[in-house]
Amino acid sequence: MDNSSNLIQELLTIGLGTTTFVAEKLGEMGDRLVKEGKIEPDEAKTIVNEVLKKVNTDRGTVEDRMQKQLKTVLQDIGVPRQSEIDELRGRIDRLEHQVRDLENKQWR
Repeated sequence: MDNSSNLIQELLTIGLGTTTFVAEKLGEMGDRLVKEGKIEPDEAKTIVNEVLKKVNTDRGTVEDRMQKQLKTVLQDIGVPRQSEIDELRGRIDRLEHQVRDLENKQWR
Protein backbone atom coordinates (compact mmCIF):
# COMPACT_ATOMS: atom_id res chain seq x y z
CA MET A 1 0.00 0.00 0.00
CA ASP A 2 3.02 2.27 0.33
CA ASN A 3 3.16 2.76 -3.46
CA SER A 4 -0.50 3.77 -3.55
CA SER A 5 0.09 6.32 -0.80
CA ASN A 6 2.98 7.77 -2.80
CA LEU A 7 0.84 7.90 -5.93
CA ILE A 8 -1.95 9.68 -4.10
CA GLN A 9 0.54 12.14 -2.62
CA GLU A 10 2.01 12.85 -6.06
CA LEU A 11 -1.43 13.40 -7.58
CA LEU A 12 -2.42 15.74 -4.76
CA THR A 13 0.82 17.68 -5.19
CA ILE A 14 0.09 18.07 -8.90
CA GLY A 15 -3.40 19.29 -8.00
CA LEU A 16 -1.98 21.81 -5.56
CA GLY A 17 0.46 23.07 -8.20
CA THR A 18 -2.37 23.41 -10.67
CA THR A 19 -4.41 25.40 -8.17
CA THR A 20 -1.48 27.73 -7.55
CA PHE A 21 -1.03 28.22 -11.29
CA VAL A 22 -4.73 28.98 -11.74
CA ALA A 23 -4.60 31.49 -8.88
CA GLU A 24 -1.64 33.29 -10.45
CA LYS A 25 -3.25 33.45 -13.88
CA LEU A 26 -6.56 34.65 -12.43
CA GLY A 27 -4.72 37.39 -10.55
CA GLU A 28 -2.92 38.46 -13.71
CA MET A 29 -6.14 38.48 -15.69
CA GLY A 30 -7.91 40.50 -12.98
CA ASP A 31 -5.07 43.03 -12.89
CA ARG A 32 -5.20 43.39 -16.67
CA LEU A 33 -8.97 43.94 -16.66
CA VAL A 34 -8.61 46.55 -13.93
CA LYS A 35 -5.86 48.35 -15.90
CA GLU A 36 -8.06 48.30 -18.99
CA GLY A 37 -10.87 49.83 -16.94
CA LYS A 38 -13.25 46.94 -17.60
CA ILE A 39 -13.79 46.10 -13.92
CA GLU A 40 -13.15 47.70 -10.53
CA PRO A 41 -10.33 46.40 -8.27
CA ASP A 42 -12.81 45.15 -5.66
CA GLU A 43 -14.77 43.36 -8.35
CA ALA A 44 -11.61 41.66 -9.65
CA LYS A 45 -10.69 40.52 -6.14
CA THR A 46 -14.19 39.14 -5.58
CA ILE A 47 -14.15 37.23 -8.87
CA VAL A 48 -10.72 35.72 -8.17
CA ASN A 49 -11.76 34.69 -4.65
CA GLU A 50 -15.00 33.10 -5.88
CA VAL A 51 -13.23 31.13 -8.61
CA LEU A 52 -10.53 29.93 -6.21
CA LYS A 53 -13.16 28.89 -3.68
CA LYS A 54 -14.90 26.86 -6.38
CA VAL A 55 -11.61 25.31 -7.54
CA ASN A 56 -10.71 24.29 -3.98
CA THR A 57 -14.16 22.80 -3.41
CA ASP A 58 -13.97 20.87 -6.67
CA ARG A 59 -10.42 19.73 -5.87
CA GLY A 60 -11.64 18.11 -2.64
CA THR A 61 -14.31 16.24 -4.60
CA VAL A 62 -11.81 15.17 -7.25
CA GLU A 63 -9.36 13.97 -4.57
CA ASP A 64 -12.09 11.86 -2.96
CA ARG A 65 -13.04 10.33 -6.29
CA MET A 66 -9.39 9.64 -7.15
CA GLN A 67 -8.86 7.85 -3.83
CA LYS A 68 -11.98 5.74 -4.34
CA GLN A 69 -10.90 4.86 -7.90
CA LEU A 70 -7.40 3.95 -6.77
CA LYS A 71 -8.77 1.72 -3.99
CA THR A 72 -11.04 0.00 -6.51
CA VAL A 73 -8.17 -0.57 -8.95
CA LEU A 74 -5.90 -1.93 -6.21
CA GLN A 75 -8.68 -4.25 -5.05
CA ASP A 76 -9.35 -5.41 -8.61
CA ILE A 77 -5.71 -6.37 -9.16
CA GLY A 78 -5.58 -8.18 -5.84
CA VAL A 79 -3.56 -5.83 -3.64
CA PRO A 80 -4.64 -6.54 -0.06
CA ARG A 81 -5.86 -3.79 2.25
CA GLN A 82 -3.73 -2.90 5.27
CA SER A 83 -6.36 -4.38 7.59
CA GLU A 84 -6.09 -7.72 5.74
CA ILE A 85 -2.31 -7.69 6.05
CA ASP A 86 -2.55 -6.87 9.76
CA GLU A 87 -5.03 -9.73 10.28
CA LEU A 88 -2.70 -12.18 8.53
CA ARG A 89 0.24 -10.99 10.64
CA GLY A 90 -1.80 -11.65 13.76
CA ARG A 91 -2.68 -15.12 12.56
CA ILE A 92 0.97 -15.85 11.76
CA ASP A 93 2.01 -14.65 15.23
CA ARG A 94 -0.58 -16.93 16.87
CA LEU A 95 0.53 -19.90 14.74
CA GLU A 96 4.19 -19.29 15.58
CA HIS A 97 3.28 -19.18 19.25
CA GLN A 98 1.38 -22.48 18.93
CA VAL A 99 4.33 -24.10 17.15
CA ARG A 100 6.71 -22.97 19.90
CA ASP A 101 4.33 -24.36 22.53
CA LEU A 102 4.16 -27.72 20.71
CA GLU A 103 7.96 -27.82 20.35
CA ASN A 104 8.38 -27.07 24.05
CA LYS A 105 5.93 -29.87 24.97
CA GLN A 106 7.91 -32.37 22.87
CA TRP A 107 11.14 -31.58 24.68
CA ARG A 108 9.70 -31.99 28.16
